[in-house]
Amino acid sequence: MYVLNTWYVAAWSNEVDRKPVKRVICEQPLVLFRTQNGTPVALADRCAHRAFPLSAGRTIGDSIECGYHGFTYGEDGMCTKVPAQSTIPERAKVRKYPLVEKDGWIWAWMGDAAAADPADVPDTHWMNDPEWATVTHSVPFACRAELIHDNLLDLTHESFLHKTTVGDDYIYEHGITVEVEGSVVSVDRLMPSVEAPPLYADTMNARGLFDRFHCTEFFVPNLHVLHSGITGEGKPRAEGYLIKVLNGITPIDAHNSWYYYAFSRNFAVDDAQATEDLRVGLETVLREDAEALEAQEIGMQSRPAGEFDVLIAQDGGVAKARRILSTLIKREQAAVADRSAAGARA
Repeated sequence: MYVLNTWYVAAWSNEVDRKPVKRVICEQPLVLFRTQNGTPVALADRCAHRAFPLSAGRTIGDSIECGYHGFTYGEDGMCTKVPAQSTIPERAKVRKYPLVEKDGWIWAWMGDAAAADPADVPDTHWMNDPEWATVTHSVPFACRAELIHDNLLDLTHESFLHKTTVGDDYIYEHGITVEVEGSVVSVDRLMPSVEAPPLYADTMNARGLFDRFHCTEFFVPNLHVLHSGITGEGKPRAEGYLIKVLNGITPIDAHNSWYYYAFSRNFAVDDAQATEDLRVGLETVLREDAEALEAQEIGMQSRPAGEFDVLIAQDGGVAKARRILSTLIKREQAAVADRSAAGARA
């Protein structure tokens, strides 16, 4: 059901401190905390003694203490103390998850730790670039992660769902170009000689006609980077008002997901009112998406077996991303089956 050998956003950097924080990613419960020198740590949120959540405990030095019977675990996941006896059972340990802290996000690797490569964490540097201003949101979505991926790859829904903020009828009137490179799917749309949408027009003070564009890069299965903006008619995109929308999508379970959202802009960087207007406006966009996808999730669960989506030309990116995601999952499942078979033969 999930791609595990990848990096998922587990939390914002400012959400994790010395106090234990609980997260569930791909149905795996994690506890996050920082050591005394500020290094983030992620362990399985389940004491080896009786499966009590470590997130309900406390940190002591660079370790975490279970709040039930006091078993204490170091940052490597090994038990270092059992208060009721001097000896520590060999099996008293919990899984440690690789982490990378970058650009304000903490990423967790959910699969084979030996395969974790920090270089594979996608580029999100705009969040920390002083030439860009950023608005962020975190929203739990009551839907499977795949529905969020589809939503971001087919932005024609903006014309209907987000009329007061980023939508306009002309969006669905223009086609898309889809490209695939490895496990990255790019869906590009150019909308020439159009008016800026309401939210952009207000924050950019953009009146008249512009060339609007958005290109979604989906780094399957964890992150969408939307390169968006408006520019003068016939002008290069780089000369316009540029926006980078970073969408970290993290599965919780089969019907719930975390949505980590950042909207970075290269205009009105020091304008506090523009930032506040965008914060409120984009919160509206996310709420509308959450409500729509929750309703879609309910529809998916009640849909008869053998009934499938009817895809159209605008779903070209959706179709390609689904195939890549399915391939990645099958590849991991095959690897697990091979290891199980090898273990049985041994």
